[in-house]
Amino acid sequence: MKQGAAPDCPCGRTDGRGRPLAYAQCCGRWIDADAAAPDAESLMRSRYTAFARGDERYLLATWHASTRPAQLGLEPGVKWLGLEVRSHRVVDASHAVVEFVARSRLHGRADRLHETSRFVREADGRWYYVDGVVSGAAAHRPS
Repeated sequence: MKQGAAPDCPCGRTDGRGRPLAYAQCCGRWIDADAAAPDAESLMRSRYTAFARGDERYLLATWHASTRPAQLGLEPGVKWLGLEVRSHRVVDASHAVVEFVARSRLHGRADRLHETSRFVREADGRWYYVDGVVSGAAAHRPS
C-alpha cells in the first residue's frame, strides 16, 4: 500500500483489473455502514474481514439466531493471512453455500481452515451465516 492510500480489504477481493479493493469500497460497506451484503459470498468475505479486524459485534450480528453463540471469545494474537473463495453456490433465492480456505498464524504456527458454509437470507433481505462443515483440523473459525 502506498503512503496515504486507503488500506486494502483483508478479504482479498479485487477489481476488474486484478487490483485489491480498498476496505471502504469492499467489506467496509457492510461492516461499518451496517448495510446488507448483497449475497452470501460478500457476507462470508465480510465475516472473514471482521475476524481479521477482531470485530465480534459484526460477527454475532451476521450469525443466524438459530445457531449464534452468546459470545465468541476471539483468539488474541491471531494474524489472518489470506482468504481463497473456492465456490459460491446459490441453492435457491434464500439459501447459498460458500466454500473457502482461510489462512492464519498464531504464535508462529500456521493454520489453514477449509470450510463449506451455509447461509440463509431472511425476510429482512439480509444474509446470515448458519453453520459450516470444516475439512481437517481448524483452530479458528472465520465464517
